[in-house]
Amino acid sequence: MILCIETATRVCSAALCDEKRVHGVTEAPPGMSHAAQLTVIIQQLMKEYRITATDLDAVAVSKGPGSYTGLRIGVSAAKGIAYGAGRPLLGINTLAAMCSGYISRYPEDLQPGTLLCPMIDARRMEVYNAVFAVDGTQVRETSASIVDKDSFSEFLSEHRVIFFGNGSGKCRGIISGTNAFFRDDFSLSASYLHIPSVNAMRNRQFEDVAYFEPYYLKEFIATIPKSFFPDKPE
Repeated sequence: MILCIETATRVCSAALCDEKRVHGVTEAPPGMSHAAQLTVIIQQLMKEYRITATDLDAVAVSKGPGSYTGLRIGVSAAKGIAYGAGRPLLGINTLAAMCSGYISRYPEDLQPGTLLCPMIDARRMEVYNAVFAVDGTQVRETSASIVDKDSFSEFLSEHRVIFFGNGSGKCRGIISGTNAFFRDDFSLSASYLHIPSVNAMRNRQFEDVAYFEPYYLKEFIATIPKSFFPDKPE
């Protein structure tokens, strides 16, 4: 049994899965902080299935890219549970988990030659993204990209590309062409870590619990609200 934790975006969720299926998922109410809700939903999930941390075979966490604060909260919780229970820790690329979730949720979209592009909102017109074939093979590495009219043109010239995730909406009016498709009803879930976590477990791709850090992809940039300088002119 693997406990999966997802906090890379505004969706905060946890899931329990084994090699064959996802047994259960809990999700925090919209708008609630990850810090306040994550341990609550994990406790609810494990209580519902009468499982303790020592009953787990591993703890998996969405390692990024994604929200800097969200990733820190999720990874800290996962490390604490794994360390306390003496269980291995699995770090799962968030975009790979999104791809896995899309493949399982929308099999009707997986025509030969189609490419999948999960996107996570970054700053302004920047998105975290990667490109995958419909069998889950990654064909473009994870990156942080500023989107313009020429973005992904090397794929769109020959392939149908499906863009999805919370970063795809702001790209709809910029990326165009007959091969560009956008899926609006996709939201991230801890259940999408299922297949990547099982594969990582089989391959013994364990993280060092003491030194593992989230995959931020780019440096955190702190901003200071205008109210901090009340006398500064606009």
